[in-house]
Amino acid sequence: MKLLSIAIPCYNSQEYMRNCIESLLPGGEEVEIIIVDDGSRDNTAAIADEYAAKYPGIVKAIHQENGGHGEAVNTGIRNATGLYFKVVDSDDWVNQAAYEEILSTITELAGGHTTVDMIVSNFVYEKEGQKRKKVMRYTSAFPQKQVFSWDDVRFLHKGQYILMHSVIYRTKLLMECGLKLPAHTFYVDNIFVYHPLPYVKNLYYLNVNFYRYYIGREDQSVNETVMIGRLDQQLTVNRLMIDDYRLSDKKALPSRKLRHYMKNYLEIMMVVSSIIAIRSNEKENLEKKYELWKYLKKKDPKVYYELKWGILGRTMNLPGRSGRKISVMAYKLAQRFVGFN
Repeated sequence: MKLLSIAIPCYNSQEYMRNCIESLLPGGEEVEIIIVDDGSRDNTAAIADEYAAKYPGIVKAIHQENGGHGEAVNTGIRNATGLYFKVVDSDDWVNQAAYEEILSTITELAGGHTTVDMIVSNFVYEKEGQKRKKVMRYTSAFPQKQVFSWDDVRFLHKGQYILMHSVIYRTKLLMECGLKLPAHTFYVDNIFVYHPLPYVKNLYYLNVNFYRYYIGREDQSVNETVMIGRLDQQLTVNRLMIDDYRLSDKKALPSRKLRHYMKNYLEIMMVVSSIIAIRSNEKENLEKKYELWKYLKKKDPKVYYELKWGILGRTMNLPGRSGRKISVMAYKLAQRFVGFN
């Protein structure tokens, strides 16, 4: 069995996918690289086949009709044979030294007596034109060099989130938890992280800057203009997260620290959706923002009141033009989460 399966969702990625693949090849035979060509119209499919032919024991090329990022990730999970599973987007890459440490740690954990469900590492915002790179670290929240549970976690503060870039899940857990990302929808990476969390019993944190998250392309999903155009997809993801778990249910989610973190995660998603609606300056989108908060109120009134009357929630729901100006102050926090370009 491979130690690590790495899925690379690709759509019209010919300009940058080689850099991503090349950064992953040093993992050698311990790694399985699954390139998912999601109905690309450029040379992506040929490049995927080229690597699969050159590295038959390491690289798989899978071609499918266009289903969007989420369906490409679903395909990666279905075809994964590794003990652990990681998604690396085709315009991103990994750091070599950190990669070696990740694989060494997985080898050690695989030989241990305790099953580790989630491995977390740091990621770096590789923002175009910015010399000083921001790093998302978890040293203030997670114990290091040991297996730990949610009860051992110090509270993750606002702005400190576990994103797809920082997480490696146990493959079997992803299959058993019923994770299925919606097709033709952007921003599903949030569901990829969020849905499996209650199934995670044991975690491990490596304080290494493994994942390099590129930000700078105008057509990128986190470009603010693009996000405004895809507000409905952002709202869809937000509603799916609301539907996923009743966060006020202590019996279903007995870990207080896990509930706290999941509320924070849902809160920042509500903030991002609200900010994008506000930034659009369109009456129709502002109405969609109000409807989203009403939806949360209907599904989980207790969490609704907690989030709405928290600091961020209040800023998202202040009335009138002056209120919306104050709301934009929360934009900086949303920027930290999304990394707008």
